Amino acid sequence: MIFGNETISTYTRSNISIWMVLAFQAGLLNMGGFMACHSFVSHVTGYATLFGQEVNRAEFKFALGMLLVPLFFLAGAMLSGVLVDLQIKLQKKPRYYIVFGVLFSLLLFVVVGGFNGLFGHFGEPLEQSRDYTLLALLCLICGIQNGTVSLVSRSMVRTTHLTGITTDLGIGLVRVFNRDLLHGKIDDEWKANFMRIGIIGFFALGSISGFAAFRDLGFRGFLFPCAISFTLFALTVYHQLIKPRMA
Repeated sequence: MIFGNETISTYTRSNISIWMVLAFQAGLLNMGGFMACHSFVSHVTGYATLFGQEVNRAEFKFALGMLLVPLFFLAGAMLSGVLVDLQIKLQKKPRYYIVFGVLFSLLLFVVVGGFNGLFGHFGEPLEQSRDYTLLALLCLICGIQNGTVSLVSRSMVRTTHLTGITTDLGIGLVRVFNRDLLHGKIDDEWKANFMRIGIIGFFALGSISGFAAFRDLGFRGFLFPCAISFTLFALTVYHQLIKPRMA
């Protein structure tokens, strides 16, 4: 993935390493969003639930916010479709460097904006429009990340939420436990299951690390996912733009 290949080998070492790092980043972002304004950022299902709750409480302003924020996750997925999927369909190189450049820029804006009071006080209740703005930005980031990884892994990997991965793990474990009945039709299932367990573990590790970081640093805790995205941005710029010109 990081080398900008059109054909993605699902279980290469570089791909798996990046998926684990992005799962760790997603754990950080979810913890940061939860601690900043008391809402997770990558679970569209949760927003639908909260929308129903606010409607029944006749809090229509908040209900509208819960309805609009997930649209930014959708927008992020669409952006990844333009930069990655559409490029592949047109037999061109996916623009991973733009993807990670956008992620880095958005996260840097969150850090700078938070530090300068653009999103209010860290940890305040989800009541002001500025809180919904922060959630929308974080949803956009997660949508871009999740859409990109989903595309390059042929929909086998999700890094920003664990429902799909946990479902796949359950199915995969049944396949492994019954490998004698399936007569060699599960050659990659062991690798897939270890990858799924790894993503769950790194997401949890990101959440644990995020709690300590955001508790002590507030909005500056977003510097950690910002640094991850910048590193991936720099690597993709090198492999997709600089290295080919040096060859």
